[in-house]
Amino acid sequence: MAAVTEVGGIKLGKLLIEGKTKQVYDVPSLPGHSILLNKDRITAHNGVRAHDLEGKAQISNQTNAKVFGLLNQVGLKTAFVRMVSDNAFLARKCEMVPIEWVTRRLATGSYLKRNPGVKEGFRFSPPKQETFYKDDANDDPQWSEEQIVSAGFKVNGVLIGQDEVDIMRQTTILVFEVLERAWATRNCALIDMKIEFGVDADGQLLVADVIDSDSWRLWPSGDKRLMVDKQVYRNLASVTASDLDTVKRNFLWVSEQLDNLQPKNDHLVVVLMGSPSDKDHCEKIAKHCRELGLNVELRVTSAHKGTKTTLHIVNEYESVLSNLVFITVAGRSNGLGPVLSGNTNYPVINCPPVKPENVSLDVWSSLNLPSGLGCATVLYPEAAALNAAQILGLNNFLIWSKLRVKQLANFTSLIYADKGFRGVRKE
Repeated sequence: MAAVTEVGGIKLGKLLIEGKTKQVYDVPSLPGHSILLNKDRITAHNGVRAHDLEGKAQISNQTNAKVFGLLNQVGLKTAFVRMVSDNAFLARKCEMVPIEWVTRRLATGSYLKRNPGVKEGFRFSPPKQETFYKDDANDDPQWSEEQIVSAGFKVNGVLIGQDEVDIMRQTTILVFEVLERAWATRNCALIDMKIEFGVDADGQLLVADVIDSDSWRLWPSGDKRLMVDKQVYRNLASVTASDLDTVKRNFLWVSEQLDNLQPKNDHLVVVLMGSPSDKDHCEKIAKHCRELGLNVELRVTSAHKGTKTTLHIVNEYESVLSNLVFITVAGRSNGLGPVLSGNTNYPVINCPPVKPENVSLDVWSSLNLPSGLGCATVLYPEAAALNAAQILGLNNFLIWSKLRVKQLANFTSLIYADKGFRGVRKE
């Protein structure tokens, strides 16, 4: 593939690297960025098998953009920025960690060859994690985490040690689980997949490179016979033009299915405050809800002073939505949460605006419920939003994914904080 000088109106700098299926160019006008240009080329078995496949560059580019767009949407740190043409995309410039991270839900393929006695279809719970050193000459040998740490890779100034390995492992599993749930909405089973990481100029570990139909095994209806990934190409005894056309149609089908992964935006968190004086507390709840991708509305009503109106408000929402969570904010004698809980089958979460001088009374009035009622009680606005997201995330993989990303962020921040304090390894 000849060197290119411009893509999507962006002038390209020098060719940084050329692989079997893509070229990576510097972008002088956008420091810290590069452009990845896909090729109309399909390969297998580390390049031993290779064919031109007209249109593959465009299909792969679209697939990659949709996958990374989803990962960015849920808050994962990736190198992907945006598509710039049919066959190219803009990314943060990274130096790559020379490791492929593979996650498996079912045992198949090379795993069975390396682990004789394991039956095909064995289900890994949690997903099985494997790592492979990128070395085409030696067929990308499997490495242990200890080998990765011992190699002492220095990537863009960052030493890849146990901390970085831990973060990449947890991130890899998260990426798999997000995409597994996304594909489940199309009745497709994500069997396994590989990703790679890079380190940008700021020292950030990012999910990088490309994720397309070369990256995973995907079985519609969970049936191996219906596979639509590159394994179809790998399995061919000989390759005809008709075979390549079948592979291309499969790749196109996958790209088109990715357009339909967005769940319905049919949920709502209704925050009911017993008094407008609780506005600040409720706005904090709403802020945390929106950060988690939740739709939220604030209302003012009192179960004591306007019981009929309160129940009418509840009935209004129940008549138009089936994915509802009510958060009630009332101090002193909290009748709002219990009254709602006794008159709706939707989840009710109490989050009283407690004050230091009467915290025990306010909390007790929310906790001491009559029998037959099931509303929960939390004290902090963030906790109320998280509780609502956990409920709504059961039927919405985007909300579930944002919760998982938040867990990863907590995990990562603790590792980096600890890294600044520890002294044993320094000695």
